[in-house]
Amino acid sequence: MIDKVRVVVVGVGNNTSALVQGIAFYRETGSLVGLHRPEIDGLGVGDVDVVSAFALSAGKVGADLHEAIFAAPNNFPRVGSPLPPSGVTVQRGLTDVTEIDRVAGVLKGAEVVLYSAPSGRPEVARAYAEAALLAGAAFVNTTSDPVARDAALLRRFTDAGLPLIGDDLASQFGTSVLHRALLELLASRGITLTSSYQVNLGGTEDFRNLVEHPNTKHRSKLNALGSEQVAIAPLGYLPHLGSQKIVHLNVEAQGWAGTAVSLDVHLKVHDPSGAAGVNIDLVRLAALALRTGRGGHLPEATPMLKSPPGTAI
Repeated sequence: MIDKVRVVVVGVGNNTSALVQGIAFYRETGSLVGLHRPEIDGLGVGDVDVVSAFALSAGKVGADLHEAIFAAPNNFPRVGSPLPPSGVTVQRGLTDVTEIDRVAGVLKGAEVVLYSAPSGRPEVARAYAEAALLAGAAFVNTTSDPVARDAALLRRFTDAGLPLIGDDLASQFGTSVLHRALLELLASRGITLTSSYQVNLGGTEDFRNLVEHPNTKHRSKLNALGSEQVAIAPLGYLPHLGSQKIVHLNVEAQGWAGTAVSLDVHLKVHDPSGAAGVNIDLVRLAALALRTGRGGHLPEATPMLKSPPGTAI
């Protein structure tokens, strides 16, 4: 019987809510709906256990994880059957880099640290990565803050035989993957791109945070698209959208003899679901690499990331 993956989550927001609820849903139902990889080298979706969690919100710290994922301002809907107590008490997150040793002590015995805190705090993200390094755990950075793109830090993880995956997950079916696919389709058919833009609106706290701290996210989106001809409008935070994200994409191009080609796409998704659908794969890849002593960047994770090592910071 395969050992379950022991995961610590940093950040108990909507993405963690979607992940935790989804794992329980797939365990209970056996459904394959919405799964990219039901198994990865024998590890199923239900073979992932969250063994510890960190947060800063007073309404979450000290609460059972299955209560904390529904605490305000989280607004991802409830899916599946009601969750029983998890037995995991949410712990106070790192507030100062001097607390790395405390956090590392909690991480002992875990295989993967899933960093899903708000973007825009690169020093905090790297501090958690340092804690993972001390504890001997793999680190997955789902935010746009540069962690895996830090060449020195990546070398240390590689030398220690610990996977370091990041940065910034590409949602299972979101703006970046759709936009890039459209641009690649045009290029593959010999259509010349003249301009393109995207507009993103959302109602989660993650979105609100990105509106306030847009710099690394903007760069990461450009990394994912691979084209400087794309204009990315400032993110828009609309609380009434809840966990849904609304996207508008426009592509202007030229076909045979310069004739006009114009494309507009409207997309509406639950943003945290898109994150969970990728995170479940990233943590399993990280655990498998850890178990076989493969440290550093994992090439098989690259398609699931917006800004893997080697892209711009």
